[in-house]
Amino acid sequence: MPLRLIFMGTPDFAVPTLLELAAHGHEIAAVYTRAPKPAGRGMKLQPTPVEREARRLGLPVLTPSTLKTPDAEAQFRAHNADAAVVVAYGMILPKNILDAVPLGCFNLHASLLPRWRGAAPINRAIMAGDAESGVMVMKMDVGLDTGDVAMAERLPIDNAMTAQDLHDALAPLGADLMVRAIGALERGRLQLTPQDAQGITYAAKIDKAEARIDWTKPAREVLRHCHGLSPFPGAWFEIALDGVPTRIKVLRCELATGSGAPGTVLDDRLTIACGEGAIRVLELQRAGKQPMQAVDFLRGTPLKPPARAL
Repeated sequence: MPLRLIFMGTPDFAVPTLLELAAHGHEIAAVYTRAPKPAGRGMKLQPTPVEREARRLGLPVLTPSTLKTPDAEAQFRAHNADAAVVVAYGMILPKNILDAVPLGCFNLHASLLPRWRGAAPINRAIMAGDAESGVMVMKMDVGLDTGDVAMAERLPIDNAMTAQDLHDALAPLGADLMVRAIGALERGRLQLTPQDAQGITYAAKIDKAEARIDWTKPAREVLRHCHGLSPFPGAWFEIALDGVPTRIKVLRCELATGSGAPGTVLDDRLTIACGEGAIRVLELQRAGKQPMQAVDFLRGTPLKPPARAL
């Protein structure tokens, strides 16, 4: 028998899992997501991606500001769900909520736990130079991503992969993994394994203060830093354009040959020297402008040695 589920999620990353669970016949009793926030020029309230999809599917949507009150717990229990599925919900689930469904709450996490517990696992895996990432289904407990793991899928990370690329690859992979995990749970065959006590790391929330590029680092570290922060918040440098210091975000780059003082523009193709080696900028975004290919940028704004990126 398909399970009766509560789904809890907020961003684009969570949408494929919601759609797959519904497509596989599970009954979605309620969808919990964060409340709409003002956005855009008119600052109109914008529903989350999960809310938009849930309403399109005709599912009931709840946006509580807290789950810690007796009323919130009573409402959660009243759905009479078998289990809850949590994907990037953005709110801590207290113990009384975790205990409110008989089969438990299952989280889809975008890392190979116990590496990169916490808020920004996709970004941190790339920024740290990890060779692989993945998704895991975990039965939640009161700790931060500390629960027993049910299933996992792995995915290699190469130097061309940005945080957006990895996000877009892991979202459908995770949706398929969660559907398989819930199917095993339905059959009473889901096996749980405690996380390894070794290799625990924490993926701290991205701080805009860490976005400035440090050209004294080796080229591969600069590349991974840029790709780990692409497209948001975007790793950036400043360079003088017509004598005016201008901020430029590097959205995509590649390793390149060449050397020089860190930050030196080495040619007319936007190759920039690092502490060791160099990178070539492939896609960028000027402050207040749309993202664009570097070749298009250079047609209107030629940059040549001895220009300097700061």
